[in-house]
Amino acid sequence: MTDGAITIDGLQLKPARIIRNLNRPLAYEEAIRRDEGLLAIDGPLVVETGRHTGRAAKDKFIVRNAATENEVWWGAVNQPMEQAAFDRLLADVVAYYEGREVFVQESFGGADPDYRVAVRVVTETAWHSLFARTMLITPDEDERQGFKSDFTILHAPGFAADPARHGCRSETVIAMDFARRIVLIGGTAYAGEIKKSVFTILNFLLPPEGVMPMHCSANVGEAGDVAIFFGLSGTGKTTLSADPRRQLIGDDEHGWSDNGVFNFEGGCYAKMIRLSAEAEPEIFATTKRFGTILENVVIDPETRILDLDSDAKTENTRGAYPVDFIPNHLPENRAGQPKNIVMLTADAFGVLPPIARLTPEQAMYHFISGYTAKVAGTEIGVTEPQATFSACFGAPFMPRHPGVYGDLLRQRIARHGVTCWLVNTGWTGGPYGIGHRMPIKATRTLLNAALDGSLNAAEMRIDPNFGFEVPKVVPGVDAKILDPRGTWDDPAAYDAKAADLIRRFNENFAQFEDAVDEAIRKAAPAPA
Repeated sequence: MTDGAITIDGLQLKPARIIRNLNRPLAYEEAIRRDEGLLAIDGPLVVETGRHTGRAAKDKFIVRNAATENEVWWGAVNQPMEQAAFDRLLADVVAYYEGREVFVQESFGGADPDYRVAVRVVTETAWHSLFARTMLITPDEDERQGFKSDFTILHAPGFAADPARHGCRSETVIAMDFARRIVLIGGTAYAGEIKKSVFTILNFLLPPEGVMPMHCSANVGEAGDVAIFFGLSGTGKTTLSADPRRQLIGDDEHGWSDNGVFNFEGGCYAKMIRLSAEAEPEIFATTKRFGTILENVVIDPETRILDLDSDAKTENTRGAYPVDFIPNHLPENRAGQPKNIVMLTADAFGVLPPIARLTPEQAMYHFISGYTAKVAGTEIGVTEPQATFSACFGAPFMPRHPGVYGDLLRQRIARHGVTCWLVNTGWTGGPYGIGHRMPIKATRTLLNAALDGSLNAAEMRIDPNFGFEVPKVVPGVDAKILDPRGTWDDPAAYDAKAADLIRRFNENFAQFEDAVDEAIRKAAPAPA
């Protein structure tokens, strides 16, 4: 495990020690030895990520060169970096490693051997190496012997970038060179940057092969019926896919090929804040397992007891654990063609119904829109929720134009006859501050009816604002909740809020109108 040099595109790393492919127990030992974290009472490794407790989206760059010039959708999300600046950055990161201990993990991104990418992750901390091993797919012994990396990720959280020298924004930088197949991560210890870099790599490589990369969770029923759950953070993507009656394929990133749906990862990366054994028993159980990494979760330094309810360090507390920690996981990490697609949104305006059935054109519209809403929280003077649109439910990780991913999705929906649903896990009875959160029991009941096919037989009404079909009656669900306007004390206030949300949808979609056909443009909502 401690041998050999590392050569990166002609540059040789000269660390004091190279520690390769540490397994879980040995990585734990190294992390504790190096004082990188605390061992919680029930076995998890608890670590802190410092000032970065989430992704540094504004510090992410893609090198502009022949491989990307005409392929990347350049803009605020996909910011360009000049090749010369990247070359200086690479040389400085390589020099930074000199004389240090480094940890190397060799893994795969993608459970389908036809479409996976071999990734070598080099990092200066044992716990980040364990994170990479947990979240990616570990090669078997034969694959390890012949392992040859397609991409190298150099992870240096202690490195400080120089904006003037490196062409970046701050001391934090995530830079990707698709021509040289190198990713550089510096100035941030937030481990999610590693997994999202692999996701971005696959999002760039797979579309030309006809494979649809997706920011989604996925599971499969006893009859082999696969369901895909698109959704942004906080919409229930992880929670709702961890269903004891269905096998979990994965909780965050997948590909959809002619072979079926396959997980990009070997682990899950779930939000831990206010996790409960009652609402999310499968995920809660992982907080009591050796092998789980807990980021920024509050822990008593003496008793080593966790406080999952505390947001003292961040609202974005996270847990990384192997997917096989979920009892009903699918060992193969891949299954057949999907039968249902669920698009999750947490509508804090209280306008959308708890579930709606979409036409293929409406599905494309809502997929490209990628709507959810964030609550203002503790921001002084802000009392209204904020609408958030993230194309393809994952814009920060999509290097290509959203229309590329939308076309792939539309082709696959048509080819396999997939039914599409929009599910609101947000507010009902009024907006945030007046109404209340959609009951998770009702959401699960509606989802079960959608996935087992019984909801297709329900009597539907056409929503006057959004034009999609909404069930009138569903067994086990209070019929009042199915009509959001009827849950408001003031219907006129609902109408005004609906018109406001529709305006936001239309303003956001204006940037995509030239890249989609008329049928999708006609799927846009309009005030009743």
